[in-house]
Amino acid sequence: QVQLVESGGGSVQAGGSLRLSCAASGGTFSTRNMGWFRQAPGKERAFVAAISWSGGTTYSDSVKARFTISRDNVKNTVYLQMNSLKPEDTAVYYCAASPRFTPNLYEYWGQGTQVTVSS
Repeated sequence: QVQLVESGGGSVQAGGSLRLSCAASGGTFSTRNMGWFRQAPGKERAFVAAISWSGGTTYSDSVKARFTISRDNVKNTVYLQMNSLKPEDTAVYYCAASPRFTPNLYEYWGQGTQVTVSS
């Protein structure tokens, strides 16, 4: 069983930056894809970014060149550096973990952290 705890959310003005962290416990972090998703009010949860167990990254078009996902397999933590934030980035951000060595599938989710960007 994997437990995920997000932190780092908050309120920021447009153009600002935030760094989200997601601490994982339960073992085998280094063998899992890790992803960030977000859900804005009235909208479905949407993919933001992912990093594979080997370090490969993917991003949604809406955040590419502004957000950076990274991982620290010693600290069992995945990060999302968010720069040049826009009001449309306002959402609850969720961290997710895949089954071991399984891409494109997420089975563990954190509780979410709120990000609010004001204009």
